[in-house]
Amino acid sequence: MKKRGTPTAGDGEKERASSSGDQSIASTKYKSGASSAPATPTKRIARSTGGNGNNNGNGSNTNTNTNGNNGNGNKRKEEIAQTFVIVNERPVDDISLDFFYKPHTITLLAVSVLAVMYTAFVRNEANLDDNLWAGLLCIVFFFLIVSVIAFPNGPFTRPHPAVWRILFGCSVLYLLMLQFLMFQNYSTIRNIFYWIDPKLKNFHIDMEKEYGVNCSDISWERVKGHLDVFAWGHFLGWAFKAILIRHMGILWAISVMWEITEITFAHLLPNFIECWWDAIILDVIICNGLGIWVGLKICKILEMREYKWASIKDISTTTGKIKRAMLQFTPESWTAIRWLDPKSTAMRFAAVIQLVIFWQVTELNTFFLKHIFEMPPSHFIVIGRLVFIGLFVAPSVRQYYVYVTDTRCKRVGTQCWVYGAIMVSEAILCIKNGKELFERTQAINIVIWLTVQVLISVSFVYVAVLWQQRQLKKVSTTPTKRQGDSAVNSPSKGNLSPPKVKKIK
Repeated sequence: MKKRGTPTAGDGEKERASSSGDQSIASTKYKSGASSAPATPTKRIARSTGGNGNNNGNGSNTNTNTNGNNGNGNKRKEEIAQTFVIVNERPVDDISLDFFYKPHTITLLAVSVLAVMYTAFVRNEANLDDNLWAGLLCIVFFFLIVSVIAFPNGPFTRPHPAVWRILFGCSVLYLLMLQFLMFQNYSTIRNIFYWIDPKLKNFHIDMEKEYGVNCSDISWERVKGHLDVFAWGHFLGWAFKAILIRHMGILWAISVMWEITEITFAHLLPNFIECWWDAIILDVIICNGLGIWVGLKICKILEMREYKWASIKDISTTTGKIKRAMLQFTPESWTAIRWLDPKSTAMRFAAVIQLVIFWQVTELNTFFLKHIFEMPPSHFIVIGRLVFIGLFVAPSVRQYYVYVTDTRCKRVGTQCWVYGAIMVSEAILCIKNGKELFERTQAINIVIWLTVQVLISVSFVYVAVLWQQRQLKKVSTTPTKRQGDSAVNSPSKGNLSPPKVKKIK
């Protein structure tokens, strides 16, 4: 069977060299940076003739071969289970301050109960709105405490696993809120938003800034007016996406396809209407292009960095201790990403295309939610949702990557599952409450959009595969010279065929 991809799991994951037959699993070791991308495992084929796959017709070896197969099967199951644990609830390695990683469940329970009791007995209960807010905040408070104790932290451990558990708890709360809103009518949802922020009553969606008027005016003042806070948001957003995805072909596919998405839905969302020079030059080339370049440059720097962490106890100076404490908020290690392999299967090819399309749906949800429920782009609910989605998508993309590329990962991670449920729930909420808006949908535009999305996704991904094959071929045909050896005796690592040697006449 053919290999599916490259196994990587979270920051500073353990490499395992897999082998067939009665070979044992290689010793586990830690690596970081670009060197931490291990070799691609191949799926093992169970043979009825024994662990070494050689049928010599000797009946006395049957039990030995069967035991070898059972041993390899058990090792394979343990390997699969360990891979999911690393990507879903990665343990912390090299703990230096035990206090911050020991369980304090009894202390946490006592402090939480005392805090709630004090607040419940001391606060003023005269105002109904304040009472409702206090009750809701208490529910959120205890739910997040439960998430710290019981929920998985995912593939990341920096700055602390509790941070990622709280984030996962917030995502579950957001998913439950979406399920509640899904069974309310439009006016009820609007009244809930008015209760949260009464200023929303004075805002209407037609008050947003228009970008697609008087496109023939290309003066410097006009261009400078378009370089507003949203242009910086484009740049920073694409730099963040580049750090998450780390593949130029996929990033450019999402960038180009998003501009096509804006053109397709411009008859529904007026702020999608842009001048040609705004869409092509300012958005795609300058904001998106620079953001992708900066993000990939940061990834390259982090890949080349050597990760050696000293315990804060071993640092003598105060400045060194403060620096080490600040570095706790940086990645523990950095793993090179390979979404596409030269020998990628059709399922892996389709999974990458699916990632590109799902990203478009997530972006569309942002604009449809604020348009249907009439919120300004600068509102704290809109900004808060963007920040939350940006943080939560990091472990989700990592888990999706491991599921797609690692043959040992047989199920998707918990964060990725919840993120998929959030994406679908937001889309359903938009469709249910935007019936009047979607009644104006031009069916031919949607059909063309879906067709173009699939074609561009397939084209970009296919070109990326061809590029990987070309790079592999270039590496395999370039000999590596070793000291004291000729080019013939020292082929480069990963050669698929021996290098050509010039004959000396």
